[in-house]
Amino acid sequence: MNKYKTLLSNTFLISMGTFASKLLVFFMVRFYTDYLTTSQYGTADLITQTANLLFPVISLGITEGVFRFGLSKENNPKSVFSTGLWIISAGALLFAAIIPALCLVNDFKGYVWLIVVYTLAACLHSLCAQYIRAIGKTALFAIQGIINTSLVIILNIIFLTGVLGVNLGVTGYVLSVAVADTLCALFLIIKEKLWRLITLKIEKTILKDMLKYSIPLIPTTIFWWITSVSDRYMVNEFISPEANGIYAVSYKLPTLLTLVSTVFMQAWQFSAVTEDDGDKEEHAKFFSKVWGSFQAVMFLAGGFVIAFAKIAMKLLTTYEFYSSWEYVPLLSVAMIFTAFTSFMGTVYVVNKKSVISFLTALVGAVTNIILNLILIPSPLGVQGAAIATVASYVLVFIIRSINARKYIKFKLHIGHIILNSIIIFIQTLVMIFEVNYFIIIESLALISLLIINLKFIKGFLTKILSFAKK
Repeated sequence: MNKYKTLLSNTFLISMGTFASKLLVFFMVRFYTDYLTTSQYGTADLITQTANLLFPVISLGITEGVFRFGLSKENNPKSVFSTGLWIISAGALLFAAIIPALCLVNDFKGYVWLIVVYTLAACLHSLCAQYIRAIGKTALFAIQGIINTSLVIILNIIFLTGVLGVNLGVTGYVLSVAVADTLCALFLIIKEKLWRLITLKIEKTILKDMLKYSIPLIPTTIFWWITSVSDRYMVNEFISPEANGIYAVSYKLPTLLTLVSTVFMQAWQFSAVTEDDGDKEEHAKFFSKVWGSFQAVMFLAGGFVIAFAKIAMKLLTTYEFYSSWEYVPLLSVAMIFTAFTSFMGTVYVVNKKSVISFLTALVGAVTNIILNLILIPSPLGVQGAAIATVASYVLVFIIRSINARKYIKFKLHIGHIILNSIIIFIQTLVMIFEVNYFIIIESLALISLLIINLKFIKGFLTKILSFAKK
């Protein structure tokens, strides 16, 4: 199958699952703000984000290794899957050393068991899902995503509305995700008979290579976590749990941008790796065309989210959470550059340069922490956290965009990026300062973005459609 058709097919399949599932979660924001207070939402967010931090430590980053090495036809599937399973099993024992430290955190009192269950369930689900994705079963990968989200929503309704006779609050919010992950993992194991892949004998070469690739991803993931989440801990500490709850809700709308990029990146990673064996010049052209279209779509989507931030948060939240719209513009910019950073990271996945991915993520994390410590206690307050997040991602994108082109000589479209960025930042400032006639300014900005990016989107669609007809 032609590489463009493969990319189109995988993107379509993944989007069917991911869009359906993530949009359901997006529209659940109103539900959560009805049944959880700002303080409860802030606590639940800290618990889930802490579990997300522990995930790469407990799994030793091996789920990413399972995907990357599962793509290579020369590797034995049993060795790849079993290596991942046994490493996660061994990593689970680390909780014995971590639990006492978690018990010392006041916000986690009574919830440590939830962190353990949430993390282990996520590890098992990710292992199974990434393996299924690696062997090319994209439709099943998409379907299990829909099942997972549907289960989360159903369980949230059961646990939070009092159907069981009591509103489980924070416990219900977190437990619903852990139970859904466990059930989805069991579904994949049974559906694909994954137990047949389990073997006690692991090839030492595969084990060594997978660990060599995966271990640098542990600090990389942690650094990305620091860049994207550490601000919530600092807002919680320097300001209040209520402020953190509002700030956590403000992330929900920009998550739409993450949704767009995640759908594409999951399909793109598969194409980027599998197409690397061909002509290098042709591969670079493929990268250039896809990059041009990807950043055009992200800028356009970001522009719309920024322009409609106030209206959307008015509809999606209760009065108690409405002020969260103030942080949406900057966080939307951050999500745009997060997507760009991930795209550049694909180059490191293709070339197995996980160490470089680690070093660039380190730069972002250090920058984020320093800026958070300076800006959050300042008069900027919560807005300072958003500024720190934007600055960190923009910096890492600049570094990666320069470095990545040493491995794949694709066209960066620098002028196009700068022009789009200027318009996006103007939109952001207009919204934050609530400039008079902001509706007119935002409308003009969106029209400008559409005109600037139309040729990239049109060109790529024409390319795809021409191959689809063959």
